[in-house]
Parts: sequence; C-alpha cells; structure tokens
Amino acid sequence: MAGFMLRFFIYNMLISGIIGIFLIVKRIFRNSLSGRMQYNLWFLLLGLLAVPFIPFRLTRFPQIVSLKIFSWLGSLIHSPVSDAKTTVPETAGTSLTGNADWINDFALSVNSRTPSTAGYLLLGIWGIGMLAMTILVIKSAFRLHALEKSALPLQNPEVHRLYNHCLQETGIRKKIPIYSTAYIKSPFTVGFIRPRIYLPIHLISDYNPADCRFMLLHELQHYKHGDALINGLMNLVNIVYWFHPMVWYSLKEMRNDREIACDSSVLDMLKEQDYAEYGNTLIRYAEKMSFPAFPFISNLGGNQRQIRKRIINIASYRPVTKLQKAGGICIYFFTTCLLSAFTPVLSVHAVTENTYHMKENENPISYIDLSAYFDGYQGCFVLFDTSAKSWQIYNEEAAQKRVSPDSTSKIYSALFALENGTITPTSNSMAWNGQHYPIAEWNTGQTLTTAFKNSVNWYFQSLDQAAGLEDLEAFYTSIHYGNKDLSGGISSYWAESSLKISPVEQVEIFKRLYMNEFHFDTDHVQTVKNALLLSATSNGSLYGKTGTGKINGENIRGWFIGCIETSDNTYFFALNISAASNATGSKASDIAFHILEDMGIWL
Repeated sequence: MAGFMLRFFIYNMLISGIIGIFLIVKRIFRNSLSGRMQYNLWFLLLGLLAVPFIPFRLTRFPQIVSLKIFSWLGSLIHSPVSDAKTTVPETAGTSLTGNADWINDFALSVNSRTPSTAGYLLLGIWGIGMLAMTILVIKSAFRLHALEKSALPLQNPEVHRLYNHCLQETGIRKKIPIYSTAYIKSPFTVGFIRPRIYLPIHLISDYNPADCRFMLLHELQHYKHGDALINGLMNLVNIVYWFHPMVWYSLKEMRNDREIACDSSVLDMLKEQDYAEYGNTLIRYAEKMSFPAFPFISNLGGNQRQIRKRIINIASYRPVTKLQKAGGICIYFFTTCLLSAFTPVLSVHAVTENTYHMKENENPISYIDLSAYFDGYQGCFVLFDTSAKSWQIYNEEAAQKRVSPDSTSKIYSALFALENGTITPTSNSMAWNGQHYPIAEWNTGQTLTTAFKNSVNWYFQSLDQAAGLEDLEAFYTSIHYGNKDLSGGISSYWAESSLKISPVEQVEIFKRLYMNEFHFDTDHVQTVKNALLLSATSNGSLYGKTGTGKINGENIRGWFIGCIETSDNTYFFALNISAASNATGSKASDIAFHILEDMGIWL
C-alpha cells in the first residue's frame, strides 16, 4: 500500500496537467456545446479520476513511456540486488539421465525492504485527510437529517396543483414527496433512492405562480437527470482527492455547469417569450438564494458569480439544432478519445500488472492435477506440446500470475547482448572483475556457457550495463516480456524486483525464441540454445535454465524453464514453486523431472 501511495503521488502531478488540458479543450469548444453537453463532459473527468484505483490495465500502452515517468520510483519501491548486504550462496545439483551434467543454481540473497518511510508518511496523511472529510460529510448528513425532521409535507393546495402540473410537464410519473421548511433559502432536491424536494417557506408565502413553476421545473430536472447520484460520486471524489486543488476547482465548476444544464433543460420546455421571465426569477431571488451547507443536494441557488453566469446563459440561449447536436457529439467523442489516451499512464497497475490472461481460444488447454508433486510448495506447471498444439496446465491461477523471473531472465540478457554486438557467438569470454564473491565459481573468467551454468550475476549485469537501460527497456518491450518493467534498476530488475512474468508467458516467449519468431540472427539464437543445453541422449535433448529467488537469506521462489527436443516433437515447459523457505531452482527442476518422466516425455 505504501508503494501504491508513492505512485499515486506521482499520478496526481499528471492529473493536474490532464485537468489543465481538459479545461483548455472545454473552453475552446464552449460555444459549440449545449449546456447539457458541457456538463456531461465532466463525467469523463470523473471516470479518469477513478482510473488509479482500477485493479487492471484498461488499455495496452508502450511500457517504455510509463517507465520513463516512474523509473526513479524503483529505488524507493523495489529492493536492488546491488544493495544486498547478506550474501548467501545456494548450490544445487541434479543428475540427468544419459550425458549427465549439473544444474548449478547459485543465487544471491536480496535484502527485503519494506516500502519507504515516504510511502507510509503519504499514506498516513492521505488517510487522515480522508477521515476528516468523511467526518465533515457525516456531520452534514446529520444536519440535513435534523432539517428534514423539522420539515412538513407541503400543505398549500395551489402549490400542490402547480407541482402536479410540473410533474406532467417533465414526464415524471414517480410521485416525489415535497416538503416546506423555514430553515433553507433555496429549493433543493435530495436522495436518489428516496428523492425528496424541499421548498423554503418564503417561496410559498410570497407565492408567485410563474416563479414557483420555474423553480419546481428546475428541481425536477435535477431528479430527472440523476443529479443526486452524481452528487454522491462527487462527494466520494472530494474525499479521495481532498488534497488536490485542481480537483476541487473542477468539482466546483462541475456544480456550476450542472445548474446551467438544468437551466437549459427547463428552457427547452418553455416558450421563447418565457426565457426572460425565467431569468428574472433567478435575479429576483438571487439575494435570497444560496448554496446550503449540504454537499449531497442539488438546488437552484448559488453564489453571485454563478448566478451571473447563468443569467448570461439564459439571455443568450437558443434551442439546439440537429447540426449543433451532431457537432456536440463529435466534440464529446474527440474529448473522450483524448482523455482515454491518458488512462494507461494513470493506472496504478500500468507498470505493475500482476496477471497475464492467456488466449484460451488459440490452442486447447487441459487442466491437470499435479498437486502430489508439489508437497509443501505452492506452485504450478505449464507444458506446451508442439505436435498436438495443446497446453497442459496445473494450477491455472498461479500459471498466469506474474512473479519475478530471477535468473531465468538471463536468457534474454544474453540474446540482446548478442544482437547488439556486446558479445558474439565466437567471442563471449569475459575476464573476472576482481570483486570477491562467496561463490567460488564466480571468482574467475567466464564464457556465455559457464555463465549460464553457474548463473553468474556479474557476467549478465555487465552485458546489461553495456546495453544501457533505455535500449534494454526497448528490447524487453519488443519481445513482450511479462510486465516489461525495469524500474528496479539495471543491475537488479530481475531479482525479486520490478520485472514480473507468468509461467505461461515463460513458455510462450521461450517457444518464440526457440522457433526464432522474433527474427533475430539465427546464429545468435543457436548460441543461446547451445549455452542452455543441459543433456543430450538418444531420447532427445534437454535445454533449460533455473532461477532462485532469495530474500533475507531464505529461498522463497524456484524456477525451471526450458524445452525437450525428441525425434518427432518439441515440448516447452515452465515450473514455478514458492514457499517461506527451501524453494529453489534445483528443487523446481527435481519436481519438473519427476513430472516429465511420469508423462513419458523425458526418460
């Protein structure tokens, strides 16, 4: 939640700019839109303000743009490997049938850091502000309740007859209760499920049929357009964005436009010669009317600035033509598209999407029960049969959940290094950097093959640093690698940090690499495959890479991904396990071998 607050803080800076753009667009087209259409534009902004709280991404968006904005947050939200103070080697071996080799699964421990103090501080301030705003709203609700208890059902028969006539004029069949009270200056409508209209005593005692009719029509328009519900949504926005001056200003302008929209709806019902009288009614009662201190009502009153704006609107009002309606719809559509372009940037989950939704209509999927193999671990297994073009999946939810790839991402670091010329198929040796590591195998020069075998962090970190973060981000984006989020830092994005990928995606992307659907240099693809070769027997060849996620000295995640080539088929697989401890890549490979053996795929 503290991490959410850090992102939400940045998004609010963006919201200020977006509101500014929205107000400019609205001002440009103000003379081309009816009062009702200008009010309706605000609903687009309300929808945009809800985007950061939607738990999924609405629209695919180039991640590199989002990463440019948020990459500096990585140091606050994620735990970089380079800062790890506890370094614990993990070595595991699994003997393979036939041409045996060892899968060396070395992992450095990452210090798990709770989200920064800044995140918790912002969360606390935000929560206190929302609590204070909620208390004010509740206090207003109690005041409104006290006012309602003092109100009496409308007794005046003339006003009752006029009210019934207004109901017929507006086409409202529901009999909305109407009350009178001495404690208000302006008529107002309240309640969505149980709507009520309240009239001030002075309006009844100084009864003027024309004035009373206009006011009743205005309040009924509030009911007809569901303004009581909109008031509730606006109050919610006020509570959540209590700290944001641009949002407060927008809500104030939205309320002003709501009254103008209701005026326009009333004018649509009147004859042209009645427009001036409607405006005169507003002028005559301007000193008596004002906004009551209730944030969830719709009323005729307002401040002097709003009254003046409404009078100008009434004086210049002309019925909307069909051409103007069509133009207004086009402008509304244009504004919708403009604001929709910002939704991926505003979504808190835009760069941290946690679930991958596979396309089930492309290839048949069989969901199998392999729980007996995962004793003591949470995990999943994914297998794609190339010949049958079918999937077999254990634990569908976990198979589509994105988690850190750990050392399995080194496959793609190597591929990009080959593609950009940092290394070549024949020249990929790298001298030891002289830094002492607790893993003996790392304290020597490496080739691509030995770096894969011993999962040598410094080798692949050097490849990434040579590429640079910007190009590396573009590469991971181009191959659609998981959430494509490298904001955790160039030396640590893959190790229980920002980059996430699901087991299903691991299989999909490895299959595309194997088939070279990315159209990379074939020698480069083959070089990576050769480095991943774990065993070659008369039954086939096994390619794979393990990964271990280690936090605070505990192995909490294990990966084993790869493929098996046989004489007539190729199988792609990914297995992932997690636990509080003892979840390693070597354990993942043990489980995978048992499953593959029992399936008759690897003997």
